[in-house]
Amino acid sequence: MRNHTWLSEFVLLGIPQTGGLEPLLLVLFSCIYLFTLLGNLLIFIAIVSASSLHTPMYFFLGLLSVFDLLFPSVTCPRMLLYLSGGSRAISHEGCAAQLFFYHFLGSTEGCLYSVMAYDRFVAICHPLRYTLIMKPRVCVSLVMVALSVGSLQATTLTYFTFQLTYCGPNQVAHFFCDIPAVLPLACDDSSLARRVGSVNVGLLALTLLLSVCISYTHIGIAILRIRSVEGRQKAFSTCSAHLTAILCAYGPVIIIYLQRTPNPLLGAVVQILNNIVSPMLNSLIYSLRNKEVKRSLRKMFRRIGLSVQE
Repeated sequence: MRNHTWLSEFVLLGIPQTGGLEPLLLVLFSCIYLFTLLGNLLIFIAIVSASSLHTPMYFFLGLLSVFDLLFPSVTCPRMLLYLSGGSRAISHEGCAAQLFFYHFLGSTEGCLYSVMAYDRFVAICHPLRYTLIMKPRVCVSLVMVALSVGSLQATTLTYFTFQLTYCGPNQVAHFFCDIPAVLPLACDDSSLARRVGSVNVGLLALTLLLSVCISYTHIGIAILRIRSVEGRQKAFSTCSAHLTAILCAYGPVIIIYLQRTPNPLLGAVVQILNNIVSPMLNSLIYSLRNKEVKRSLRKMFRRIGLSVQE
């Protein structure tokens, strides 16, 4: 990457049209962030500690909880810092790193949703061959592919964004460094970077969403063929939780990157839903809607209670 950037730092202006609401937003987002960290950490511990949950489905769910720990941590701590009265400045390198890890974690998590949909497709449509198809080696390979796609996506977007010259102004009209907020500050022609960002993000999101839709179309047909009411309810419960999480993740991304004219307020609200609220909802969805996870959590808390009493 050619280093011909003139600005050494950017200033994050934060969430538009929220002047005077900083104390309220600080309390609100701090609670959401802490709940997100705690909820996903508990899910990860519950899956690791219960041998009955050492299956492909829960392997992917455990990875999802790790990504839901890391993804909001890219943007939320700095947002909480400036909401508490701290500095809004971020270095050029810090801005590039924030953009890279945001797209790396987001793209990888999107791929993971598709992998989880494929896992449910195999489990419901081909139950007798499930253990033969979803071998540990296959599961690890699918995760490595997801990581590779995320890394390639993030590297491409970061390169095209930060190869441009930024010579002022340095005020980013957003609460973190993302492509639609940073590119308007470039002194060079940013049309290519803008097209690459829109096409790459939009194409990846739509491709992954299409793969999920294909998997769940087959799953829906298979569920309708299940004669047992109990079996149908169990399959529907597992898949509905996954589908709810997918809609919370993909909806904001498509709205942000496919709009022709960026709207700062709409962008901030949608990104908050994507960055902070969606990871929190995942922990609620997969803990409250999943009996096995709830059972593992109860056993874990029971052991903790007994050890404290002793």
